[in-house]
Amino acid sequence: KKKKKKKRPKITTSGQMRFFRLILIIALLGGLGACSSKFKTYNGPEVTQVVVKKSTRRMYLLHNDKVLESYDIGLGFQPEGHKQYEGDGKTPEGLYFIDRRNPNSNFHLSIGISYPNPYDRAFAASSGKSPGGDIFIHGGPPKDKKRRGGGSWTSNGRDWTWGCIAVSDREIEDIYAMVRDGTPITIQP
Repeated sequence: KKKKKKKRPKITTSGQMRFFRLILIIALLGGLGACSSKFKTYNGPEVTQVVVKKSTRRMYLLHNDKVLESYDIGLGFQPEGHKQYEGDGKTPEGLYFIDRRNPNSNFHLSIGISYPNPYDRAFAASSGKSPGGDIFIHGGPPKDKKRRGGGSWTSNGRDWTWGCIAVSDREIEDIYAMVRDGTPITIQP
């Protein structure tokens, strides 16, 4: 008759347990990181207007006359003066409205500005040119795309867009959550 071997219980060392716990913690933290989103919620006072001061490269989100947030900004690669034509590299000046949003922007997130208005269209048409369009407040330059026309996205310092207003990716996440469509935006020289 064969004797059955008794199985001894496996005893783990404290080192093995620590290693197991470490792996478990890393896995949990990795899972939480994957849940983060560029879409935030905002429950504070309504943003009633956006003011951009091109000369100081600052943008302000206001509730009535109280500044809720302010940001350093980048502008078009030819920042002086009002945008007149497509491709002029200028950022428009005047009163516009936030009129759309793009959650799939090449620039992380973006909110649209209602340029061109009827005056902008008429001025460009009088010269036989297009006023352009697609002016947005958006995040930083895409990391995987080359700039149209060559060169780096930031070769002109912080003014690198084709007429848009640029902030960091983290900042556009906040702005996207705070500013609603229909909000007026005043862009000053």
